Amino acid sequence: MEINNHKKVVGVILAYKCASFLEDLQKKLPMDVLDEVFITNDESGDNTEEVAKGLGIKCFSHPQLGYGANMKYGINKALELGADYIVEIHGDGQYDISFIKPALEKIKQGYGLVLGSRFTDLRQPIRDKMPVIRYVANLSLTFIDRIVLGIRASELHTGARVYSKESIQSVDLTHTSNDYLFSFEVIAQIAYKKFKIGEVPVRGLYMKEHTSISIKRSIVYAFATFGVLFYYVLAKLGFKTKLFHK
Repeated sequence: MEINNHKKVVGVILAYKCASFLEDLQKKLPMDVLDEVFITNDESGDNTEEVAKGLGIKCFSHPQLGYGANMKYGINKALELGADYIVEIHGDGQYDISFIKPALEKIKQGYGLVLGSRFTDLRQPIRDKMPVIRYVANLSLTFIDRIVLGIRASELHTGARVYSKESIQSVDLTHTSNDYLFSFEVIAQIAYKKFKIGEVPVRGLYMKEHTSISIKRSIVYAFATFGVLFYYVLAKLGFKTKLFHK
């Protein structure tokens, strides 16, 4: 009897006022390694559904609750579709999606999560016109996070990611944030479960139009990550928390 060992790869395109970017994004999708792609649309007020239909891309819409809620919805939908690996793709094309192929190659080596890092070359984000305040904040936060979480990575605040089914099913997303903090919480959760976390280079394309988080909300996010680290340390000391528990 022939055994099918193929692992299904599902791409989740996060849509937030991204209708104008979708056609260009679709042309760049590496469909030779993606088995299925769909859009999670949190009713951001543009014509994402119509554009997606015209491009032949599945689009699942749901109430707008925030970035984290949109990603959680996409993760659960991908698992329903039988995904073994879930690729997070930002609909505005901010991240160069050429990271997908090397990230998939890496995660198949036994990693639970592979991050696309903009800082494997410290000069590249500057060349790509990343705002200086974001550059400094990202490096500073990642330095602290690496020490607490014990992760050897050059960036821990990126939206370019590939999750394995095993890692994402091992964590409890119920109490994670519906906002941007989700993206850091899930990294901390996967680290707590002792999955390997790796990285590959990615470029952030700041020279083109995109939908980045505002500076004000970035500051709130930055302080909130310290709370996540605090609860992570408590959990490592044996105190059960909502985010981290056996």
